[in-house]
Amino acid sequence: MNRMDRILNGLPGDVMFLLGNEAIARGAIEAGVGFATTYPGTPSSEVGDTLSKVARKGGFYFEFSVNEKVATEMAYAAAISGVRSFVFMKHVGMNVAADAIMSMSYAGVRGGMVIMTADDPSMFSSQNEQDNRHYAELAHLPMLEPSNPQEAKDFVIRAFEISEKFRMPVILRTTTRVSHQRTQVKLGSRSVRVVDAKFDPAKGDFVTLPSSSMGFKSELIEKMELARQYCEKTDLNRTETHGSGKYGFITSGEAYNCLTDAIRKHSIDASVYKIGMTSPLPEEEIASFLSLHESVFVVEELDPYLESGVRRIAQMHSSTARIYGKIDGIFPASFEYSPEVVASSLSGIINIEVGNESPPVSVADLPKRPPVLCPGCPHRATYYAVRRAARMSGLSDVIYSSDIGCYSLGTYEPFEMADVLLEMGSSIGVGSGLSKVTGRHVIAFIGDSTFYHAGIPPLINAVRNGSRMTVVIMDNDITAMTGQQTNPGVPYDGMGQPVKPVSMEAIVRAVGIDNVVVADPYDLKSFLPTVMKALKSEGVSVVIARRECAILRDREMQRKGERVVYAVDSGKCGLCMNCVENFSCPAISIQEGKIAISPDLCDGCGVCAEPIVCPFRAIAAGE
Repeated sequence: MNRMDRILNGLPGDVMFLLGNEAIARGAIEAGVGFATTYPGTPSSEVGDTLSKVARKGGFYFEFSVNEKVATEMAYAAAISGVRSFVFMKHVGMNVAADAIMSMSYAGVRGGMVIMTADDPSMFSSQNEQDNRHYAELAHLPMLEPSNPQEAKDFVIRAFEISEKFRMPVILRTTTRVSHQRTQVKLGSRSVRVVDAKFDPAKGDFVTLPSSSMGFKSELIEKMELARQYCEKTDLNRTETHGSGKYGFITSGEAYNCLTDAIRKHSIDASVYKIGMTSPLPEEEIASFLSLHESVFVVEELDPYLESGVRRIAQMHSSTARIYGKIDGIFPASFEYSPEVVASSLSGIINIEVGNESPPVSVADLPKRPPVLCPGCPHRATYYAVRRAARMSGLSDVIYSSDIGCYSLGTYEPFEMADVLLEMGSSIGVGSGLSKVTGRHVIAFIGDSTFYHAGIPPLINAVRNGSRMTVVIMDNDITAMTGQQTNPGVPYDGMGQPVKPVSMEAIVRAVGIDNVVVADPYDLKSFLPTVMKALKSEGVSVVIARRECAILRDREMQRKGERVVYAVDSGKCGLCMNCVENFSCPAISIQEGKIAISPDLCDGCGVCAEPIVCPFRAIAAGE
């Protein structure tokens, strides 16, 4: 039995060494999920990678949706038809889904619905580190926060139970460290739910017109009060005592792990109230905890979400406990915590020795090691050609608008072709605005998955409002950065079944763009003039740079037993340094004053051998 089969069919009591996201997938399976959807995004991606591989055998539906909003709407459709549904995304994806979530919280569900958001403190793979716990308050929805993979699995099951108990979606909030830590996870029994999906609403049950929503809001507030009463008694929250328990601590999620390590290392007399259900907060339990301590520290990552709630409860219950947290500057306001960060913050109040500890290494102290595109990545050739085409076209004042994906790495040297980058689809929307405001030529970069996700509406807007810009769609035939998931341009779906791909060029032409061309960035000789022609056109022009992801290409070559490696003939090399300084493939370097290509890194794409990169024709395929 392989790993995926064990995740699907492992028996109760079996123990597996699971990633947090794999444990979440197993939790959904144990809960009897019938419908799962996502748009891939780190740090949530492995949940979908796991479910996609086992869905057909597991007898449930799975899809990589076109974006998070659609994924949420699909899952909601299942939930109001009586089917347990699970939708998951990274934290910024919740922004896309929020429009749907805010209304479905009013209308409620019939089958259980769990919405997972994976937050990213310290922004390891994200453009911000927003704290999505606020969405639970904003939408008036229950929320659970696991601290480790075992809890992650178990909390998914509890989230479905709570959802069905109160007939409302439930948020499961993780962070990068919870989603990506590994530990032994004890499996539970798998629920086999035979559900006859049936949508048969009474009139207006799921229609959020003002006349209905007024009643829905009142019901929602009543549901949340019932959920609060549930939260007061649930074992999802617990108190732990270390030593005499002199100091009180309130915490949740990954911060609990950092706090526990600090307490053990420094032998702190602590009473820890760990909250697993953080919306609604257990008001009476927190008030009781405050009454037992003179000093209470609220330890949490990102925003003072818990602290604000604790301070509110303290005021309402006339608590005399001294509360310490982020608001008074005791704990850092941003970024991931570590045991050292927690201990250092506590040392100003509690008498513990932290001076001899080696402080955590600051990112600012490390040598710069910017991420780079893979050897053979077609995006490198695209950036190289577009930059050169702009220069050869006499465009010295180009504004480069970029987007979210592998091609975001075009921000770094030597390309430096990203003047603005906000969110999915923003390259076209912001680029269109810049073309209007500045009158300068804008080149917008966007990937294939991002184009389908959020690029089509701004493209329509650019055409409708007469922007002048060139859009370069970097189509590498997959959703690459998050782990090779499918998108609408791929001829198979999230469960591996063949489907008809959606033609990108047909969409572009359908919105009114005549100047659209598909070109291969590996073929610089034809790609370069293609880009130059697009740059000269009026209105909106589109170049689709189509070449499969290097990882896909490598897999296919390995399957066929093919391998091509390029080498430099030092006798022909003129040491112009163009291949190193401007093309900048990580396989190419300077060794003892000569240009060399690493046979271990070389992908064999051959782009570096083209005269536009190597004018001396010193690079060729090796024997």
